[in-house]
Amino acid sequence: MDSPHSSPVPGSGAVDPAELGQRLGVVVSPDVLRLAMTHRSYAFENGGLLPNERLEFLGDSVLGLVITDGLYRTHPGLPEGQLAKLRSAVVNARALADVARGLDLGRYLLLGKGEEATHGREKTSILADAMEAVIGAVYVDRGLDEATRLIQRLFEPLLADAAQLGAALDWKTSMQEISSRLDLGVPDYRIQESGPDHDKHFVATVHLGERAYGSGSGPTKKAAEQAAAAATYAQLTETGRSSGEGPPTR
Repeated sequence: MDSPHSSPVPGSGAVDPAELGQRLGVVVSPDVLRLAMTHRSYAFENGGLLPNERLEFLGDSVLGLVITDGLYRTHPGLPEGQLAKLRSAVVNARALADVARGLDLGRYLLLGKGEEATHGREKTSILADAMEAVIGAVYVDRGLDEATRLIQRLFEPLLADAAQLGAALDWKTSMQEISSRLDLGVPDYRIQESGPDHDKHFVATVHLGERAYGSGSGPTKKAAEQAAAAATYAQLTETGRSSGEGPPTR
């Protein structure tokens, strides 16, 4: 097992293992928890300490296994594609960061000066990685059963919400499924962007053949495309109903 470091530098965050363990609902070795909270920026600035990246790598796999196993057992009638959508609604950076925020994990992070100055404790990517590292730490220190209980406790609300979303888990895929069923061809997303580099705004429009369908906007191309796909899905669902096709079976 990796050899963690000891105490943090004042002002760079502080890991209180007992307090963090209480938030997690599981007792974990203080050294392993400190390692889980050590961002690479802090490790680099403090003499090449070990960062949490190996635990993050491990935690990602453990999370994926537990969530996939749970979905497989809970939804015996769902095909692989729908199971994958449900999993992606939970095993993603935004969901992980939301769980981390619920635990106030950011306050325990050990960050370098640069990340501190740029509000690293609030960054989705850093919080998501830290959450995976915590899962990895629990797995290493307490085993798979305890890690499974932790994941179920923290992610069960997200799984419950995801199960109610249906097509909204991935509007692009759902829209493509119904457009294929209606023989409308492959969707073409046409993007317009505006605004300065630090504050971009994107508008996407779905084209099927020669016709423009739904449009949507967002702060990223992906968000705009999903919004456009959602609008198009609604249009195509109505088209399918009027032609006797009906909406996709879920």
